[in-house]
Amino acid sequence: MIAQDNTTDKKDVIETNCYLKWAQKFEERGAMDVEDGTYTDVILTFRNGSSASCFNGKADVKNNMVTAMYLKLEDGTFEQVKRKWKYEIKDVTIQNGISKTLITIDDELINVMFVKKIKPKKKGYEKAPDPNNFN
Repeated sequence: MIAQDNTTDKKDVIETNCYLKWAQKFEERGAMDVEDGTYTDVILTFRNGSSASCFNGKADVKNNMVTAMYLKLEDGTFEQVKRKWKYEIKDVTIQNGISKTLITIDDELINVMFVKKIKPKKKGYEKAPDPNNFN
């Protein structure tokens, strides 16, 4: 009998979840404010349990709130996301470039991520040369 190696731990799951990868990037760098308008370069995340799917999409924003969201289809057109929500949708605010989580009656979690609003990577400090390599 051959024993199977089940070394998959929570870290491996986290690394494969597109939502958590993006959320970490927003947390590391922060995001600029999202002004009113229509954004055709957002990512919509759909989560159930520990699995997540991320899709390109579009979102309408007014007063720092998402008013509508759309999935981008392969032909470049958009289809509005319509779900039955667990709670009445009032204020889908945006904080640090990510919308408040929406929950469907099937416990699916949905967020809109404004990836073009992620702040640029900070410049690192240049290291001084090692004295042993100095001429």
